Amino acid sequence: MTVAQPEALNFECETGNYHTFCPISCVAWLYQKIEDSFFLVIGTKTCGYFLQNAMGVMIFAEPRYAMAELEEGDISAQLNDYEELKRLCLQIKRDRNPSVIVWIGTCTTEIIKMDLEGLAPKLESEIGIPIVVARANGLDYAFTQGEDTVLAAMAARCPEKAPEVEKEKRGGIQQLLNFGKKKEDVVAEESEYVKHPPLVLFGSLPDPVVTQLTLELKKQGIKVSGWLPSKRYTELPVIEEGYYAAGVNPFLSRTATAIMRRRKAKLIGAPFPIGPDGTRAWIEKICSVFGIEPNGLQEREQQIWASLEDYIQLVRGKSVFFMGDNLLEISLARFLIRCGMSCPEIGIPYMDKRYQAAELALLEQTCKEMGVSVPRIVEKPDNYNQIQRIYELKPDLVITGMAHANPLEARGINTKWSVEFTFAQIHGFTNARDILELVTRPLRRNNSLKDLGWAKLVKDEAKV
Repeated sequence: MTVAQPEALNFECETGNYHTFCPISCVAWLYQKIEDSFFLVIGTKTCGYFLQNAMGVMIFAEPRYAMAELEEGDISAQLNDYEELKRLCLQIKRDRNPSVIVWIGTCTTEIIKMDLEGLAPKLESEIGIPIVVARANGLDYAFTQGEDTVLAAMAARCPEKAPEVEKEKRGGIQQLLNFGKKKEDVVAEESEYVKHPPLVLFGSLPDPVVTQLTLELKKQGIKVSGWLPSKRYTELPVIEEGYYAAGVNPFLSRTATAIMRRRKAKLIGAPFPIGPDGTRAWIEKICSVFGIEPNGLQEREQQIWASLEDYIQLVRGKSVFFMGDNLLEISLARFLIRCGMSCPEIGIPYMDKRYQAAELALLEQTCKEMGVSVPRIVEKPDNYNQIQRIYELKPDLVITGMAHANPLEARGINTKWSVEFTFAQIHGFTNARDILELVTRPLRRNNSLKDLGWAKLVKDEAKV
């Protein structure tokens, strides 16, 4: 009789509930990324209040989102959903004329069973603007999965074949990289690429990071055919059978499934390009799929680690505890363990073991190489139980959602908001410093307070 070997990674599920930031907040970064889009959030005044607060930092950017507020009459099904949504969409068309309108479904649309997918095609043909429906309610989805549902819906709209006249217009990132170059220089650069099947990358990243990752792959002779999402909806990448796709974020499992099942593309299962170790592993996996020998990656990674030493000295030997909020927890924990930290527990709202298989393997490998115990991974953690464990473990830093940060700080526990990692540039080799800047900020603050002394601090506060 064979005895089953215990798993090196220990997975648990506590409550079955999500305790995270609301997923409709994905509008905050997606409406800026997709420049010709307009987002219509269909919910109650509560959703409107949340968006006003969540996007308070974006007051200097021209907003391309609005609320379709459901009143008591709508909720009791006394009013006509179609006519009201048609009125709003016609107003959006008249005022903004976007290339696409994205309907964001909320908890309320789920509870009252609004058939958004049924209404959208009829209205789309009537007003002449594509309408993409994405469910981003907090009942079914965690914080960053709002982006996942939007990109999964957009993957279905990606063209299968690019018309000849459109081929030159598509590939906006390539045009950006070729800007200001002579035609003969562009032709010479094209010869630098290795012949390989088309590669599409998916995940919403700021344009500078898109350029960085595209150039890192170009150094290996790999050409990126397109990004999902693109800067403009009209430039969505071609995805068809035979294409390859790779994700840049750990929360895009539904998008990955849509690309594989609906577009018949092949998914490259790689760790995610967060931290120098993750970025190197991500590029190496893409190279291995295309039969390319990576060039200079080890040296590149070592250079980045050397440049981070001043920050690493602050975290080496310290412990970090993840309460779970944005689904970046596994990747961030793996990077911080590589920096010399220990991590007793990783809370995560949703764990897709297939999509994150390569990341989990790298986490396990990193723990062995660094000589630390493998973290306990808790899916849908119970916050009350977690706080008891935090009291027992006394970690040096807790990365948590905003709801628990102040209560923990009041009890002498250092915290960092997980939402900050969502909005920061953390991908690629060069942005690893930004991750450590965020992680070490509370630790550096405490060191500064010790150096100043409490008496001087109180005196300065009184002056202010």
